[in-house]
Amino acid sequence: MPIIPAFSHPLLRQRDGHHARVTYEELFFDLVYVFAVTQLSHELLHHLSFGGVAQTLVLWFAVWLGWQYTCWVTNWFDPETTRIRSMLFCSMLLALLMASSIPEAFGERGLVFALAYVAMQVGRTAFVWCQLPAGHALGQNYLRMLGWVCISAVFWIAGALAAPELRLLLWLLAVLCEYVAPMFGFALPGLGSSKTQDWTIEGGHMAERCQLFVIVALGETLLASGASLADTPVWAWDVLLALAATFIGTLAMWWLYFGTSSKDATAAISHAEDPGKIAAYFHYVHAILIAGVIASAVGNDLVLAHPHSLATAPQIAILLAGPAIYLLGSAIYKKVVYGALPASHWIGALLLLALVPLSSLCSLLVLGWLTTALILGVAFWDTYAPKSSRLPPPPYPMQH
Repeated sequence: MPIIPAFSHPLLRQRDGHHARVTYEELFFDLVYVFAVTQLSHELLHHLSFGGVAQTLVLWFAVWLGWQYTCWVTNWFDPETTRIRSMLFCSMLLALLMASSIPEAFGERGLVFALAYVAMQVGRTAFVWCQLPAGHALGQNYLRMLGWVCISAVFWIAGALAAPELRLLLWLLAVLCEYVAPMFGFALPGLGSSKTQDWTIEGGHMAERCQLFVIVALGETLLASGASLADTPVWAWDVLLALAATFIGTLAMWWLYFGTSSKDATAAISHAEDPGKIAAYFHYVHAILIAGVIASAVGNDLVLAHPHSLATAPQIAILLAGPAIYLLGSAIYKKVVYGALPASHWIGALLLLALVPLSSLCSLLVLGWLTTALILGVAFWDTYAPKSSRLPPPPYPMQH
């Protein structure tokens, strides 16, 4: 059977050589994820323990994977067509239901969370596959993808019916199915595997979608800081200093991402010989980077709520881990874009580690300012360091 060209279907975006814009439908869809990120940060804030971190991490990957798989659909398919728009809004409703059940996902609403997530992943994938005619270039890819999301669905639903301890393990397996499967081209017996060279994407659109999710996560940290300040009855100098620390820290994270590499990242995907491979790397890396933003938002809440309290071990862990995870994600992100790891990031991470022995002697306010100063220092280094110590220009090869 002859292969139908990838962009000969009326539901697909038409490639005219211009950067595909992010549509209003996609921006509207992202609003649910502002709520989801808020739910995750609150969940972590109220469960600062090893078990709570593990549970929140699994829930975060579910949130991210639901958004990520949708992002690939809207990169290929036009959200302004009636059928794709309807699918997107149905996914949005299921994502809202899933996000609303996050506080009790390991309690009484585990089945609600799992069913909403499975309905979104399986339903969207099956819908897209059914829209494609036999022999279409994307058809086999979506058939393989459907197989993997159905496999993971078994673990999601089985976990929802199990005890919380076993639920964590089963849901972790479900996450791995969906996170790792693309690395192997959704390989399945009898169906073969997809190749990233066949994932013809619009690089500028894909990069912009990831960048918008970073904005969503950073925006949630500002909302959390504002909400904490609003709930504080007396705005004394220490509270205002805490607000300054959290705001400047968020600004420094924004600067590290948007001020030093976001434009080069767009070009890295757009001009790569294998754009699908680079785009996949972007999604893997952003899961780490945004997890750092969420953890940092929890640290900001602690600093604003208890500026003069001595930091406890769990509080120290989250205050230092948030920026460290962000720096790790940012370093890998820049490795994908520039082909080299920035020295500023790993040195910043080492300095965060060096704060551990001193942290138990510090108030949350002091510790908040120390982590903010480190992130700000890394941002200054990346921007104003001599050219010889900066990252090289992007090494992406041009398409022919």
